Amino acid sequence: MATTLKLEIVTPEAKTYSEDVEMVTLPGAEGEMGIYPNHVPLMAQVVPGEVIARKGGQDHFLAIGEGFVEITGNRVAILTDMAIKAENIDEVKAEEARKRAEARLAEKLDDTETALVAASLAHSLAQLKVKRRNR
Repeated sequence: MATTLKLEIVTPEAKTYSEDVEMVTLPGAEGEMGIYPNHVPLMAQVVPGEVIARKGGQDHFLAIGEGFVEITGNRVAILTDMAIKAENIDEVKAEEARKRAEARLAEKLDDTETALVAASLAHSLAQLKVKRRNR
C-alpha cells in the first residue's frame, strides 16, 4: 500500500507544485477535503482558498484560485487559475488588491465586470488567509 501521493498543481502559466506528499487538504466547492494515498477516484471543483500539503511531517501552504481537482489512488492533480506558495505571497500587494476589488464592487458594474472583480477579490482573500496564518 502506498504511503505517499503525487501532488501536482498547474496554472495556465506553469506547473507550480509537483511533489510526493503524505496528505493534501484542499478547498472544495462542497467544503474542505482531506486526501490520503489510495483515495477513491474523484473529480471535483476547487474554490479559492488554502491547500495544505504535508510532506516529511511538515505542512506546506499554498493559496489557490478556482479550478478542478482530479484524484486517483496515488495522484492529486489541481488545475487552477492561481497558485502561490505561502512564502511567495506579498501581503501588502494582496491587501491593496483586496481594497481595490471591494471598492470596485461598490460601483455599478455589469455582470461580466462583477464576476471579474469578485474573482480578483477571492484571489486576494485566499492569499491573505494563507500568508496571515503562516507568519
